[in-house]
Parts: sequence; structure tokens; C-alpha cells
Amino acid sequence: MRPRQRQTFLLFFLQKIGEVGILLGQTIRRTFKKPWERKNFINQLEEIGVRSLPVVSLTAAFGGLVFGLQTYSAFHRLIGPGSEAYGGPIISLGLSKELIPILVGLMVSGRVGSSMAAEIGTMRITEQIDALVSLGADPIRYLVVPRTLACIVMLPCLTLYGDIIGIFAGYFYNVMVMGVNRFLYIRNTLMYLEFWDVASGLIKATFFGGIIAIIGCWQGLKTEAGAEGVGRATTRAVVISSILILIFNFFLSKALPANL
Repeated sequence: MRPRQRQTFLLFFLQKIGEVGILLGQTIRRTFKKPWERKNFINQLEEIGVRSLPVVSLTAAFGGLVFGLQTYSAFHRLIGPGSEAYGGPIISLGLSKELIPILVGLMVSGRVGSSMAAEIGTMRITEQIDALVSLGADPIRYLVVPRTLACIVMLPCLTLYGDIIGIFAGYFYNVMVMGVNRFLYIRNTLMYLEFWDVASGLIKATFFGGIIAIIGCWQGLKTEAGAEGVGRATTRAVVISSILILIFNFFLSKALPANL
């Protein structure tokens, strides 16, 4: 890449970061201003939370089954028969701290983030947002704030629900399918799994919810060039939010203490 191209790319990158930062700042300021869009917020809670339950259930269940399968195989092969009962804490900790928050974030990003970008983008190209402004309504407060708050509230709830499904799926595979000692499996899990392990995953999910909403709304508000632009905005919203979820997951894992 030539120096001029690098400079152009850097300026473009900084411009996009600035746009997201400005939108985030406007969203935070308008969150604490009355009147609040309660009805819109409740509708978004249903759209983001309730309607995501099927995909979260399937994702968490098969994620737990696969993780339980691999953990069982590793203990059985590397340590020896009879050691599989000690895989319970590893399955529960790995699911609650890392796997379930990431899987839920990625699934909700694909389902909800794309929907936000498409919905707001369609409103942009059909000049509905301009109509809101002409009527004295604030598009940020009316469109962005309810979606952001709903994402921040519902992602931890979906993650906790996914933790329960995933941990039970791992238990089902090891105990019900492979015949691991039930008493030892449950005892070891309860002995080593701590509240902070689950809480740290919920903290990550809160950040992921904010990322999904802000990126989806940002892409929707910046949509242009008709239906083709809506398609591009939808794709970019999913890709950018998914990448940011993986990046932030690493830094949050480093920043959050291993235990309290």
C-alpha cells in the first residue's frame, strides 16, 4: 500500500470511528432526557429478546453438546476412563465465560443488527427520518435510544438463558448419553463454578448488546443509494458488529479478573 493510500485509509478509518463515537455520545445524552419512548422500548424488548429465544436455544443447546462431547473425549483419551466427571466445571466455566456470550452476541447480531440497519436504512432512503425531523421529533431519541437500551437489557438475559441451556446440554451428553457418574459430575460443577464466572459473561453480553445496537443504527442512519444501499448497510452492520464482538471479547477477558 502506497503512503498516499495509507493516509487515505487512515483518514477514512478515523472518520468512521468519529461517526460511531458521535452517535454513541448523542445516544447516551438523550437516554437521560425526557420524555422517554416507553412503548417503542417495550416493542424492542420483545423484538430483541422474545423473538430471539428460538435461535438462542438451538445455538446454546448444540454449543453445549459439542463442548461436552469434546471435553469428554479429551478427559477419556488424555487422562483416562473415570476422569470424565471432572469435565463438568470446565464445560460450565467455558460456556458461561466465553462460548455462550460470543455465540449469543453473534446470533443476535445477525438477526437483530441486520434488522435495525435495514429498518432504519429504509426509513432513511424513503425520507421518513426527514419527516420525523420536520415534525419536531428527534430521530436519535425515537429510533436509536430504545433499540440500544433494549439490546443492553436483553443480551445479558439471553446469555443467562443460553448458559442454562448450554450447561444442561453438556450435562445431558456426559451423564445421560455417555454414562458419567451423575453425583460426581454435579458435585464437581457446583464446587468449582463460581458466581463471578457467570457474571463476567453477563458483563461481556452487556457490552455486546451496545455494540450491536450502535453499529446497526449507525449503518441504518448512513444508508444511501436506494435498495442497494440498504443491502450494503445490512451486510456491513453484521460484519462490523461481529468483528467488534470478537475483538472486545478478548480485551474484556483480559480486563475482567479471573475471580473475585
